[in-house]
Amino acid sequence: MVDFWTQSGWLIPVYGLLGTISTLPWSTGLIRQTGQRPAAYLNLVMTLLAFVHGAIAFQSIQGQGTQELNWNWFQTTGLTLHVSFELSGLSLGIVLLITGLSFLAQLFALGYLEKDWALGRFFGLMGFFEAAMSGVILSSSLFLSYSLLEMLTVSTYLLVGFWYAQPLVVTAARDAFLTKRIGDVLLLMGVIALSAFAGSLRFNDLYEWVKVADLAPLAATLLGVALIAGPTGKCAQFPLHLWLDEAMEGPNPASILRNSVVVTCGAYVLIRLQPIVVMSPTALALLVFIGSVTALGASFVAIAQVDIKRTFSYSTSAYLGLVFIAVGTEWPGVALTLLLTHAIAKALLFMSVGAIIVTTNSQDLTELGGLGSKMPATTVAYITAALGLVGIFPLGCFWGYNLGIEFFWNDQPALVVVFLLVNLLTALNLTRVFRLVFWGAAQPKSRRAPEVAWPMAVPMMTLVVVTLVVPLGMHRMDLLPPWEYINLTAFGALIASGVVGMVIGATIPLSQSLARSAQKPVRILQDLLAYDFYTEKLYRLTVVWVVERLSFASSWFDRYVVDGLVNSVGLASLMGGESLKYSISGRSQGYILTIVIGVGLLGLLMTWTMW
Repeated sequence: MVDFWTQSGWLIPVYGLLGTISTLPWSTGLIRQTGQRPAAYLNLVMTLLAFVHGAIAFQSIQGQGTQELNWNWFQTTGLTLHVSFELSGLSLGIVLLITGLSFLAQLFALGYLEKDWALGRFFGLMGFFEAAMSGVILSSSLFLSYSLLEMLTVSTYLLVGFWYAQPLVVTAARDAFLTKRIGDVLLLMGVIALSAFAGSLRFNDLYEWVKVADLAPLAATLLGVALIAGPTGKCAQFPLHLWLDEAMEGPNPASILRNSVVVTCGAYVLIRLQPIVVMSPTALALLVFIGSVTALGASFVAIAQVDIKRTFSYSTSAYLGLVFIAVGTEWPGVALTLLLTHAIAKALLFMSVGAIIVTTNSQDLTELGGLGSKMPATTVAYITAALGLVGIFPLGCFWGYNLGIEFFWNDQPALVVVFLLVNLLTALNLTRVFRLVFWGAAQPKSRRAPEVAWPMAVPMMTLVVVTLVVPLGMHRMDLLPPWEYINLTAFGALIASGVVGMVIGATIPLSQSLARSAQKPVRILQDLLAYDFYTEKLYRLTVVWVVERLSFASSWFDRYVVDGLVNSVGLASLMGGESLKYSISGRSQGYILTIVIGVGLLGLLMTWTMW
């Protein structure tokens, strides 16, 4: 029986697909009498079954080694494509996290979207979302991983554009889709190149191929850059980071997953590809550069935002930047610790944000205030999530930060500074938002703000408990370092950076109006951070402008050169036919004379040309 649950672990993503299919009668309008709620209940049941199946498989595989299930899907000369799944304690543990957070996010959505007329469609998309994420984690084939990442891209597009009647939502969905497609296309180039080089796309086969591969430095660099482009887009890293900010136009329950486990899936694929990327030192250095720029840049941008969802979306990009640094420096264990501890705390943070939005009908920090006494459960959830996201001992993210800082302490002090700065700025931002939302006097939109109903409160309180017990779980699974090996100086520096960030956030002058400074240098800095270093405008003046000019030139060439040539031939044929019809006499001698003259002129022309 134990073997059955383990061997059938690859079926866990199917539960999400079945949940999506079960919602179709309601989402397509075939069933109207019962309302949309039965579709939500069916999808919740399927997600719960996936969680239970994953929990049993996770327990049963503890005494066994990693198991791989493999089927040949397509085979031709020199290339075999497999549908492969890897069942291990790590992959099943992450799937357990995905299905658990998906269940809580869907339960949260029952309250958040209670009166939405398309509830069935939303839950169907969430099931599709969950299936793609679970499949990416269990996949042991780059071919299958790429296919499932494409499912994630489509899911993101559909969920961001869920409220498609709003023009801004449509624009955000389009931009998110196209931005991620840039990374996906480059990743596809890398997948095709690997299939030609290695002859297989199974990760284990690729790892064996790397040991004997002899690629030219340029080929290895191009391959490495192509492979990291996909995760760069999925994890919203510079320069493909703008989509996560725009994706906040979608419903908040989808943002709960998008900012926690969706970005985890992209980073997990990068970790799986790391043994191949190491063939190119340039690609590794690029990973560190991308991660450092995103981590620091996004942390600074986050503290200048007035939209509560956007400020934390930039925080997600910053945190994933630290993961990229860990992968680029060949410390995948640090990357995994950062990913798993961040996912739980960030999901809880976005649940508290959703509770604020649904109660006040506002996500503008300048319109909120005084919610601490009115929404105690939401306040507790926010504080717990905030403490879990910064280097505050002994909560989860502290150990991810600490592990990275200890590894970089002697050899790469610049990266230690990056980790400490990100921790400081994150603590500052979380404290700033707490003061603006939960502290101070109530604003018009937060004056009457009751606590949320139980479908939203229960998932929040559940995640509060989970966030608090994460260190115990890490200790039980031997993921915490022994005390005798802890660098006390790094330990103290990390705690100090978090405390300093909170002190600065608690003492800097803030106003609900967040008025721009009267001093020009300060005002310029405010605008620079608020508009993300004018990255979007820079894109419009460079990439978008070049694409528009090329499109205009292509359209002009097609209209006036290609179409002009074709239309000229057609016009010449038409005019020739129209003119020749007047020379028809019915006399064969005339026709023969015309043919002879034509052939003669053609012969003269050919002779002259040859001469």
